[in-house]
Amino acid sequence: MSAAERGRVRVEAGAKRVRAYLAGELVVDTTRPALVWEKPYYPTYYLPAEDFRAALVPTGEVKRSPSRGDGQVHDVKTTSGGAAGAALRYPDSPLEPLRDLVRLEWDAMDEWFEEDEPVYVHPRDPYTRVDALRSSRHVRVEVGGVEVANSHRPVILFETGLPARYYLPMTDVRLDLLRSTDLRTHCPYKGTAEYWSVVIGDDVHENVVWGYRTPLPESGQVAGLVAFYNEKVDTYVDGVLEDRPSTPFG
Repeated sequence: MSAAERGRVRVEAGAKRVRAYLAGELVVDTTRPALVWEKPYYPTYYLPAEDFRAALVPTGEVKRSPSRGDGQVHDVKTTSGGAAGAALRYPDSPLEPLRDLVRLEWDAMDEWFEEDEPVYVHPRDPYTRVDALRSSRHVRVEVGGVEVANSHRPVILFETGLPARYYLPMTDVRLDLLRSTDLRTHCPYKGTAEYWSVVIGDDVHENVVWGYRTPLPESGQVAGLVAFYNEKVDTYVDGVLEDRPSTPFG
């Protein structure tokens, strides 16, 4: 991949076909996406202006970035609707690779595809790896001093930049202590997660358990299993209490 940098922003050429849809209409279709790390955690797609099918209408508004320059705000217009202020162009950016590209607000689009597979939340980072490995390690979880899970059949999920997560069979978990919640989160590598709180007497530990009933193919081994936030519970692995990791989820 080619790369360009300014400050903390990195730009790399991608090879996937990328499409975005709004109200059922194709907004952009390209095989020349750029991955731009505006933040260190994950990239954003910037797409060639000439590959847009929808109209991009300037609003006159400018958003300034110390690294990317002045961003000209555009409305995205399709025959059946549009998204106000959903596109940015940097025609005079100090980062030359951005000058002919368009940044779309991810959530303003109804659907995104990498090749023919839907992708959620943000583009998949080519430097993030997700490995789900079956294990016979003994994993025990306590919440508020009460054992809520005890398993010799974990699937350990290793994801770049995150602590190991222990996914456990639901039959090895005290389901009588779990209460389903309305929270749902989305991950481009694993899919849509549902959540449970742990209720012990009058104490409610909110949304400390999650699971993927129908994960994306690359994380299929965690289907139907549940995991606990290591940051919020006491996790014993092979009899040893692990330190609670420090992450944004804590």
